[in-house]
Amino acid sequence: MPVNLTSPVATQLLPITGVLLGVAEAGIKRPNRNDLLVMQLCAESKVAGVFTKNRFCAAPVIVAREHLAQPDGIRALLINTGNANAGTGEQGMQDALASCAALAGLLNCNPKKILPFSTGVIMEPLPVAKIAAGLPSAVANMRSDNWYAAAHAIMTTDIVAKAVSKQVTVDGVLITITGIAKGSGMIHPNMATMLGYIATDAKVSQQLLQEMVREVANRSFNCITVDGDTSTNDALILIATGKSGLREVSASDSAAYRTLFEAITEVSIFLAQAIVRDGEGATKFITVKVEGGKDIDECKKIGYAIARSPLVKTAFFASDPNLGRILAAIGYAGVADLDVAMLKLYLDDLLVAENGGRAISYREEDGQRIMQNDEITIRVLLNRSTAMTTLWTCDFSYDYVKINASYRS
Repeated sequence: MPVNLTSPVATQLLPITGVLLGVAEAGIKRPNRNDLLVMQLCAESKVAGVFTKNRFCAAPVIVAREHLAQPDGIRALLINTGNANAGTGEQGMQDALASCAALAGLLNCNPKKILPFSTGVIMEPLPVAKIAAGLPSAVANMRSDNWYAAAHAIMTTDIVAKAVSKQVTVDGVLITITGIAKGSGMIHPNMATMLGYIATDAKVSQQLLQEMVREVANRSFNCITVDGDTSTNDALILIATGKSGLREVSASDSAAYRTLFEAITEVSIFLAQAIVRDGEGATKFITVKVEGGKDIDECKKIGYAIARSPLVKTAFFASDPNLGRILAAIGYAGVADLDVAMLKLYLDDLLVAENGGRAISYREEDGQRIMQNDEITIRVLLNRSTAMTTLWTCDFSYDYVKINASYRS
């Protein structure tokens, strides 16, 4: 079961003026479940996004990038689960465009104003006919208060839907932010390693919104890993409808921007951590803090060497304080001039290693006690300078193998 993560409460997911959401059962992979989501946006909306850097990116990623770059704005998002439309060649491109055209016909807009997103099995043809058949139902049930249904409609191997809302006052105006995300496996940063959609009724310039989504991703979804695999379909989309009455936020050094940015980042961190908590087969939520580095890059190298190590992750699943595995990961992280005699390793507040080896004060039974917890912090103090980073990961259990061994069945 997910680690300290519960299903969102429908009434706590706040509508965003200017966004309508509709879901439908298209039967893309399995019957009797909503697997199609349409998000219609008001004409004034600004949309920004970041996408996977996987070179084998899916057809909808390519199409969404192209459509997002055109100057006429975006009117709707179309998301399907059960099929990734990745590794499908030119036919996949045509299928993604066809799905956009099908929705555009119902919304009476240019197909280039539609952003397509797909998630599910790779190298399978997208069932465009099923999607087209399901779209009228999704459009017919569009509502502003449909975020709960939307969060469930985009799930694949997720056990728990991921959604959250937050309100913040900016220049005396109450601003609402609501976001949903899906992700459980194939999670490792190289953009955002999941599908995520965050909307606000604030008004933000297009250029600033794009800058914001990049930095938000770097502070949240680019700080997580479940299994070290970067998906072909990752996307994080940030929508600003401008319907709150707040004047346009257009300067990154303004107080209004900082307040809005921090609130959206808080929403994003919640969703990012929820993905890790719901990692396939996860039983423990692990925070990795690397401090005292020369720069962020070396801190992340060391942090991810630890966080994605199968040996470290299986030790945590077993509650086995085989903590030399962490030292080994630090050593192969790729920081060539690292002086291991300078660093200190902590498990929660317990000093484990210093001066290049086991700390004199460390006792195996103390490590064992901490390893029994379902939330644990690994802290590496490099003592090189002042840079630091925080990452989030989970353990590897038997269920991870079971889930992925039977993913297509």
